[in-house]
Amino acid sequence: MTDLSPAPAAPAALWCDRCGESVAAGPHPACEAARAWEPPRWCASCRRRMKVQVVPAGWSAVCVEHGERRG
Repeated sequence: MTDLSPAPAAPAALWCDRCGESVAAGPHPACEAARAWEPPRWCASCRRRMKVQVVPAGWSAVCVEHGERRG
């Protein structure tokens, strides 16, 4: 029998993926502006610093706990 339950949802972002500070502390206008040009540096779920690689075709950021993101 196949399990048809939905996949678990990604955890809600608790931390800013650029500066690493709490998103509950308020808006991060400088971080929002920088996201257009820079990859994330911090995992938004666990606040771990991510390993980031930038190449001409894009970027990849890896959290040891939550895996890889690409852009």
